[in-house]
Amino acid sequence: MGSHKATTPRSKTSRASEALPLMDMDAVATSLNVSRRHVQRLVSERRIPFLKVGRFVRFDPAELSVWLDQQRVEAVRGAPHAYAPWR
Repeated sequence: MGSHKATTPRSKTSRASEALPLMDMDAVATSLNVSRRHVQRLVSERRIPFLKVGRFVRFDPAELSVWLDQQRVEAVRGAPHAYAPWR
């Protein structure tokens, strides 16, 4: 007699379907090309999305990607410069 497990649909927020593992602070610093101390400051000021796993700080690569897009500053063509020494 075989046992049959009932399957329940996974929620849209489930990480099980995502293949990207969580990143540690050193990996984030490397990927952003900044120091580990800078990432620590971003975390302490709560300016970057992070997760607490016990006493460890981890980062979801998908959330970091969204956060980076939100940090983007678009260039404005033809805008006057705040400092133009040639004027």
